[in-house]
Amino acid sequence: MTPSLGWLSALIAGFLSVHVLQKLCFPYFWRDLVFLLRVMRYGVNLELFKLRSRVHTVLDRFIQQAQRVPDKPFVIYEGSVHTYRDIERRSNRLAHVFLEDVKLRKGECIALLMSNEPDFLCVWFGLAKVGCSVAFLNINIKSKSLLHCVNCCGAKTLIVGADLVDSMNGILSSLQEENIQVWAMKSHTEHTHVHTLLDKVEAASEQPVPASLRATTSLKAPTLYIFTSGTTGLPKAAVITHLQSLKGAAGFWAFGATEDDVMYIPLPLYHSAASLIGIGGTIELGATCILKKKFSASQFWNDCRKYDVTVFQYIGELCRYLCNQPPTEEDMIHKVRMGVGNGLRPDVWREFQSRFGNVKMCEVYGSTEGNLCFMNHIGKIGTVGRSNFFYRLLFKYDLIKYDMVKDEPVKDQHGFCQTVKK
Repeated sequence: MTPSLGWLSALIAGFLSVHVLQKLCFPYFWRDLVFLLRVMRYGVNLELFKLRSRVHTVLDRFIQQAQRVPDKPFVIYEGSVHTYRDIERRSNRLAHVFLEDVKLRKGECIALLMSNEPDFLCVWFGLAKVGCSVAFLNINIKSKSLLHCVNCCGAKTLIVGADLVDSMNGILSSLQEENIQVWAMKSHTEHTHVHTLLDKVEAASEQPVPASLRATTSLKAPTLYIFTSGTTGLPKAAVITHLQSLKGAAGFWAFGATEDDVMYIPLPLYHSAASLIGIGGTIELGATCILKKKFSASQFWNDCRKYDVTVFQYIGELCRYLCNQPPTEEDMIHKVRMGVGNGLRPDVWREFQSRFGNVKMCEVYGSTEGNLCFMNHIGKIGTVGRSNFFYRLLFKYDLIKYDMVKDEPVKDQHGFCQTVKK
């Protein structure tokens, strides 16, 4: 064998050895690297905006998309198609009403109590266009808990969906006593102390309000207040900054979704999953979303087939409900390729994929009020996220040992938590 052939053989053998070693010891190396590069690219874009002394928000991105793809369907709700232009113009109308009739001013916090519907987005964006932060209220809370939520975010204005006005009867007098004005998405109402918005919206201008009203100087400025479930007491407001909103909006994109995808959002918009990841993610991509008023296990797959859904949002129980539906011959006839959510049990995960096909499930582990989240971008069953060398380069965190029997962290003799590698 000539020296040159010997070197070539050794080089090939070396590459093969490294490849085998990587496959055995670091099987997800390349997928982790690609995911890291995607996340870093998004972070670089945010830094570039800051260097230009301009804070770019989710609302700015929506306005960009409305200019780029005005006629593209943004939201499909109960069979009605609402394009990016439609939502942009209606939110402009609402912004004018908020300024001229409701008399809102930049910097105020407004409470929003609405079910899933396109006008939820129009009100949200309209308020953001006049520089107001928005507190999303859980439509299932009532009486004192609802009053507590309105008060704790400092709102002096409450906007209510047409279908929820009657649920306010028990606290209207209390709201009036505290000088909190109530505006309903209706043309008329029999409630004395409830003002109407729809009649004013129809007469309002579609022209944009001044961009200076929505301008902010910091990504850390609050834009939303989203409430915890209140399982251990009264609901608590988690402050959502523009930066957190942008991170949430990058979720679909980071998992590999594109503008050609059709998202299915059956979760409530007052929760961060649907609003930040679902709506924000759809906007970031310039995609289309199917918005459901309420999740229905019996309608889910028919909707997916009807609208050519490719990506859906879930919580773990949602997938269990789908698995509990009677089997049909059409179970694998759909275009769904990915689910994004959290809380999916391994047994349900396996059953879901066995029955409905190889749908990649992308788990997200985090909390509304948290400052860190993990993402299972590889689709490994039973995993809530990835912790690796690349991720630790971007974020500072420690994983600690936990006693599953005692349901508490394991501590050493000095009372400190014990860290683990993974």
